[in-house]
Amino acid sequence: MNYVKWFSLVYIVVLLLSFGYSYAKASQSKGDAVGQNWSTARRDSALLAPNPTQLSNTAIVQVYAASTYGWRGLFAVHTWIIFKKAGENEFTRFDVIGWGSGGVVRRNYAIPDGYWFGAKPTLLVDHRGAAAEAMIPQIQAAVARYPYPQTYHAWPGPNSNTFIAHIGREVPALELDMPSNAIGKDYRPLSSPVGLPPSGKGVQVSLLGVLGLNVGAQEGVEVNVLGLNLGVDFKSPGLRLPFIGHVGFEG
Repeated sequence: MNYVKWFSLVYIVVLLLSFGYSYAKASQSKGDAVGQNWSTARRDSALLAPNPTQLSNTAIVQVYAASTYGWRGLFAVHTWIIFKKAGENEFTRFDVIGWGSGGVVRRNYAIPDGYWFGAKPTLLVDHRGAAAEAMIPQIQAAVARYPYPQTYHAWPGPNSNTFIAHIGREVPALELDMPSNAIGKDYRPLSSPVGLPPSGKGVQVSLLGVLGLNVGAQEGVEVNVLGLNLGVDFKSPGLRLPFIGHVGFEG
């Protein structure tokens, strides 16, 4: 019982410190968005994606993450995937979007590496050449098999991070390491509480993404309580914290 009390106390302290850091960081950058709303927020290129025309003969697969718009950005990120085959001069982008009519899976909703309503994206995955070429048909098949094409819930899922986690499970060659603050990545239906983590290598136990455990090649060991994840990353030594993501060395 004492172990449970100590774990609970440490978890609460980490939550408070992580949220405080996230709030301070958001307040620092708030001045950049003065006078903007969702319709005027920055959506131009972050200059992270390679020029597809210059690399026409190279297959490329990339995954991006950016803070969600508004107050939700204190808690979570939005993720998406882009790719192009050798011989193509444009990227194809796939996201899950919770607004608008029709299905939630959107093709080319925005430019490949655009700011996400004012938030600069970070690059999570970058594969090129023959390895990327081999992944692309698998990615396209995973997109077609996404089990929630008409459903979106910001918490606990399914949402945009559920979608990218699904692709990671279906295509383990991506070596996808989703941030611990990608809320929704751990969503699993009650009928299937045990399976692969988003990296596609390891094991995940999760009840609707609200309570669970990840042990994976990319995830390390990660505990999920109410969608807020805390863990230890071994491949890129560091901590996996709620609200923030990875803190430590980059692999």
